[in-house]
Amino acid sequence: MAKGQFPIQKLQSIQTPFYYYDAEVLRQTLRAINDEASRHEGFVVHYAVKANANPKVLRYIREAGMGADCVSGGEIEASLKAGFPAQKIVYAGVGKSDWEINLGLDNDIFCFNVESIPELEVINELAAAKGKVARVAFRLNPNVGAHTHANITTGLAENKFGIAMRDMEKVIAEADKLANVKFVGLHFHIGSQILDMGDFEALCNRVNDLQDQLENHRIRVEHINVGGGLGIDYEHPNRVPIPDFKSYFGTYAKKLKLRPGQTLHFELGRAVVGQCGTLITRTLYIKEGALKKFAIVDAGFTDLIRPALYQAYHKIENITSDEPTEAYDVVGPICESTDVFAKQIDLNRAKRGDLLAIRSAGAYGEIMASQYNCRRLPTGYISDEL
Repeated sequence: MAKGQFPIQKLQSIQTPFYYYDAEVLRQTLRAINDEASRHEGFVVHYAVKANANPKVLRYIREAGMGADCVSGGEIEASLKAGFPAQKIVYAGVGKSDWEINLGLDNDIFCFNVESIPELEVINELAAAKGKVARVAFRLNPNVGAHTHANITTGLAENKFGIAMRDMEKVIAEADKLANVKFVGLHFHIGSQILDMGDFEALCNRVNDLQDQLENHRIRVEHINVGGGLGIDYEHPNRVPIPDFKSYFGTYAKKLKLRPGQTLHFELGRAVVGQCGTLITRTLYIKEGALKKFAIVDAGFTDLIRPALYQAYHKIENITSDEPTEAYDVVGPICESTDVFAKQIDLNRAKRGDLLAIRSAGAYGEIMASQYNCRRLPTGYISDEL
């Protein structure tokens, strides 16, 4: 069976579990994004820091020239520390606290993506106290569904995110009355791990209708932010390490009618870092159950929660065995029945000490790790430094 390429001798000497980031895959991904986005005038890409905030990973992304999409004060701090220019930082999130808003104001970030009138009023009040004017975009809920897991669909009317479409003009009018905020754009985000370009087309159609509606009221928008959402191929990380950025950016170029001088902003997370990351775990025991065989490993859902939280699939490879394959349940040591990475998957015959590679774990892996059961947080290593 085809497997990824890993420096196994170097990995053997590192305390497991840990995250391994392939710098060359990350570089290739960043080049592909820049190549495809630069084909279209006015396209600006921000990296969604929530996907992975490892400082070494952030450095590569910042060096590629991307901006940062943040959803907390901590992410703003991490972005600034990694060297992202404040004028390339956007701050979204349905519940911004005062200290986080003040952090954005103190650093003159590019834009606050606002999700309600009460939030707008608080930003205006805090900006006034500092004698500043905050640039704001309004996150609208377009009521566009996405073909993805229910927990990561964010653009439906029933979701907590964004301002209802019917309230758009009222909110823009409200901003116009406030002295310390400046309306500069509209923000959308319909979900994550989306592979059907039809979902993005539906968003384009909704944005086009909105722009027409606003122009009827002589309202001009400088910036349109369509969020991210592009998925990766979890089943074939070796065959498809780079997402289909050509189709993604091409869909927006073809379907979204930008006005002269408008910029179109994207917030890609998973598509940037997902395929470069792997969780490396060591086999502790092979346990023969009554009905199946278990490979018990030293990583648990504290290290990678996606399978437990979203029933997510990750390809798993035994990178230290070329023996014939056998079926295993790959499980961790946590005291919960949901601590399962995969059921009845074929692996090269495993024994105590074998290294298993849990692939496509660069996004929402290390960043979502916890210390439940008083476990240590996994360390992240990047291939260039091993």
